[in-house]
Formats: sequence, structure tokens, C-alpha cells
Amino acid sequence: MSAGAAPAEAPTGGQGYQAAVGGLAVFDRSDRTRLRVSGRAPRQMLNGILTGTIPAPPEEASGGARGGIATYHAVLTPKGRMISDLWAFLIGDEESEGFILDVPAAGAHALSEHLAKVLPPRFARLEDVSETTGMLAVVGPDAAATLSRIAFGLRLESADLESLEEGAWRITGSAPTGLAVARTREVRPDAYWVLGARAAVRALRDRLIEGGGVAADAEAWRTLRVAAGRPEFGSDMTDATIPVEAGIQDRAIDYQKGCYTGQEVIVRIRDRGHVNRHLRRLMLGDVAVPEPRTELFMPGDDAKAVGWITSAARSPAEDGVVALAYVRRGVDRVVIAGHEVAVES
Repeated sequence: MSAGAAPAEAPTGGQGYQAAVGGLAVFDRSDRTRLRVSGRAPRQMLNGILTGTIPAPPEEASGGARGGIATYHAVLTPKGRMISDLWAFLIGDEESEGFILDVPAAGAHALSEHLAKVLPPRFARLEDVSETTGMLAVVGPDAAATLSRIAFGLRLESADLESLEEGAWRITGSAPTGLAVARTREVRPDAYWVLGARAAVRALRDRLIEGGGVAADAEAWRTLRVAAGRPEFGSDMTDATIPVEAGIQDRAIDYQKGCYTGQEVIVRIRDRGHVNRHLRRLMLGDVAVPEPRTELFMPGDDAKAVGWITSAARSPAEDGVVALAYVRRGVDRVVIAGHEVAVES
């Protein structure tokens, strides 16, 4: 553990941020909803709903562990608008243990209602397992080494965790009782999800904090996420968003797969059209943190807005305020509160 990192049960956002960039921060992400889809044919049913590649079954991995790759998706209306985004995990047998869909709180209600309507019970059962499961995000330069020691008992080396691609996971035991540790790039420092039974997740959280980790809060998470340029459903994406506008198409859409709801709109945009706005990162410098929906204007023309802020945070690593914002296509510089900044491509 990095020098100076001390246990803390209720730190400020600043303490959590400093632990994440310099040591080990532990974020409780159990506020997200976890849905299980199992039954006779859950893969086939989900394939027509999720925009991305459905996870392959687990396999033997390095160090004698088992592992796989969780995949990122959007769920769309026929007009290509988002109902939610999610991560899909397949940790055990797909028929009995099912796929776990990790869903942001802002999209959980609408997605649950949608899946209840479109999943035929004869082939796929939907169950909310949020109360019996939990999730952590373990973030910082000490994350891999600490998880290797505490979660895996050194059976899996830190280098094995550090080499994982985003979404790739390894399990500490066997499904459904083991803990799945997955690489994530939702935030800029090294970071890992830990998904499993709620009691086991809580026990691991306690051990991480007893070992010197810092319990970090939503403020620190937002700063790390915005600095990484990752949009969040409910803040940067809503039910009015088309995935291409948010820039998530390379991660969330499998252009080679068969039909899914909303596919026609997505392919039409790719092949013959464009969207009028894109989510971009802005480096605002030493200014007050703007509120969401703060408007952006063209330099020299404050008569008509060309975009708006969705998320913003003061980032010590960026030496100022960093923001995500929707900006009209073709605009490369904007003015916010009298301050002109470049639009990142």
C-alpha cells in the first residue's frame, strides 16, 4: 500500500480521489441494479435485445483460474433511442445460473419493465438479484496487487490482472459463490469491478479497508469518470440519446451480429447519415464547476447555443475543471461563461 493511505469509513471526495490516484480506493457500487436472465434459451433471447456481442461461456484462464469477458451494450427503442446501457456477465451455466446484467440506477426501472415485456417466459426468466448480490469498484495503482493478495490469495498474480482487457474477468472460486474480478476503464486509474454474493462482497470490502484502502464516494467517482471521458446513463445519456451521439458505438454495438431492436437506425447512421451532435470532453481550466445543462456558444456569437454541459468536475490531475458536453457537429471551439475553450475530437 502506498505510504500515507489510511483506513477511512466516510472520507470526503478529496480523500477518495487522492487514494484512487495514489493508492487504493474502494467504491461501493451496489446502488446499481443486477438482473439475472436464465432459462431454456437466454442467449438467443438477449441477442435480439442487446446491441453488442453476447458473452461467451467461461473458460480456463491463467493461473488455473476460470474467466471470461463481460460485454458492454445499449438497449434501444425501435427509433434507436436508449432505454439504458449495461454490462452483461456470464460467470456460470447460462441456463441455470444465467446472465447477470449490471445496470445503472437511472436505467434500471425502464429496462426492467422493457425486459419483462419482451422476454418470453417460456425461454428466458427475468429476476432482480440486486438484494442478494453486490458490486465494488477497486481503483488505484495498488488495486491489482491488493486484489491478487486479498481476493485471490496470490493464486493469481497482479500482472495477470493488469494485463486484462476491459470487461475480462477472473473468478476467485466457483460460480455462483465466487467473486468475479473484472477490469474496467470507466475511470482513468487502474480499476476493477468485483461482482458476487452480497455477503462476500461486503466481507471483501471490509478486508480491503482494513488493509489500508479508502472508502470513496460518488464525488470522487464522478471526477475520475469525467476525467476518463466516460459517459454515464442518467447524466450524459438519457432516453433521448442515440448511442452514436454519446460516442459509445465502438464499445456497445456489434455491427456484425443479426437483428436487434433499433439496429436499422444505427446502421442507417453508419452507412448513409450522421448525428447532429456528439459528446465531447472539454478542458475548462480554472473556472467554477458548471451545472449540468449550462449552455455553450460559438465564439463571438452568444445568440444561439451550440451545446450544453452534461457532467463536470474539478480534477487535480487536469489542473482545473474537466467536463463532458454535447456539442454541435463541426464546432471545434466554444464559449462557456465568457471563457473560450477547444472541443476535443
